Amino acid sequence: MNKQLIEALEWRYACKKFDADKRISDTDLETILDSIQLTPSSYGLQPIKVLLIETKELREQIKPIAWNQAQVVDASHLLVFCHYTALSESYIDQHVSLMANTRNLPIEKLQGFGTHVKSSIATMDADHVNQWTGKQTYIALGQVLLSCALLKIDATPMEGFDRKALDELLDLSKDGLSTSLLCPIGYRHAEDPYISLKKVRKTKDALFETR
Repeated sequence: MNKQLIEALEWRYACKKFDADKRISDTDLETILDSIQLTPSSYGLQPIKVLLIETKELREQIKPIAWNQAQVVDASHLLVFCHYTALSESYIDQHVSLMANTRNLPIEKLQGFGTHVKSSIATMDADHVNQWTGKQTYIALGQVLLSCALLKIDATPMEGFDRKALDELLDLSKDGLSTSLLCPIGYRHAEDPYISLKKVRKTKDALFETR
């Protein structure tokens, strides 16, 4: 497994040209979605939502918002990672209720946890909360990149887009959401100019320090 993991990470790269004729199987797609669902998050709150954009017409609308990057349209699927811009007490209450139901616990036993989470979030200003929830999407992205690499599926994270325009196109504000990043997933085209480039990384001596 160790070798398989490293080989998968060495295989992956940020694909620039996807093969528009190749589609991810339903089984593999479900595995990728499972990996997102299982992603860890602060307090387990999962303050994110991932939109799976399959419709060609919608992806064509997203393309100019994403600086006309062809991956948005040519990849098998497009993942749009979103985050909640604020967390209400009712959102936390719902999470506590889910914990109680999932673990078959009296909700009273989790009231202290819920109070602690509410108190912690109350100390943050609105901008801090927005940044904090936005960072949670990157944890999910890491899970997706690794899962896709193991499945030999290409995944290209993208921050190059007009966030405000995309939020408006997808009508996210009504749900208290905002976009964080895009990630087209699919299969590399044989003519992708980046396909044969060696991976450039710091040496371990430069990257790690033991203290």
